[in-house]
Amino acid sequence: MSGLFGLKYKPSELASLIDHTLLKPDASYTVLEKYIDDTKKYGFKLLMIPLSLVEKAREIAGNTIELGVVVGFPLGNTSTKSKVNEAIEAGDHGVSEVDMVMNINAFKSGDYGYVLRDIKAVVDAARSHGVKVVKVIIETGLLSDEEKVKATELVIEGGADFVKTCTGFLGGAATVHDVYLLKNASGGRVRVKAAGGIRRALDALALIATGADRIGTSSGDKIMEDYIKLLHGRG
Repeated sequence: MSGLFGLKYKPSELASLIDHTLLKPDASYTVLEKYIDDTKKYGFKLLMIPLSLVEKAREIAGNTIELGVVVGFPLGNTSTKSKVNEAIEAGDHGVSEVDMVMNINAFKSGDYGYVLRDIKAVVDAARSHGVKVVKVIIETGLLSDEEKVKATELVIEGGADFVKTCTGFLGGAATVHDVYLLKNASGGRVRVKAAGGIRRALDALALIATGADRIGTSSGDKIMEDYIKLLHGRG
């Protein structure tokens, strides 16, 4: 069974590729505590949360898990100064990774200079304040294939570490097609994070097999439960 469907990972290996994500505006501190427990239990790469929950997460978890935060989320159309301030605050709170949303208004207008400056400003600010990894969400559901390639080029030029498919808030979902496209466009110069609508283990595995280096999902616990069942022939 383990030779089929890409079931080649130990559970801990698969978990290390997942950003367990809690961004729902109605999530209570109780829900946050559960997501922290999930992150510890399965060994997810990190817990991705809004900046406003970082202090509470540290109060609950201490330094037992890594945290990531979103910047300019979910529309990407806040000012560069606002995004930079968010990135700086994230770094000052010891956050490991930042996922910023590209300015889609500017991109759709062909104002690529603005988009590039926006990305580079956040990357520079984040790194100067201790953030290790910056990902850029390009919202693939709103872009043509040609635009996805162009956006990936801007992400690379801006010095980010990952190009990321979707926020999951605007109806887009990670697809094998998009991951393949972004992986080819990257040419190994930037990694790919697949996010948006990933809820089952086989879906995550298909995206990883296509080229995703990281999976972003609010269903990390369910994916791991699913995967463990598959490994034991109960899927």
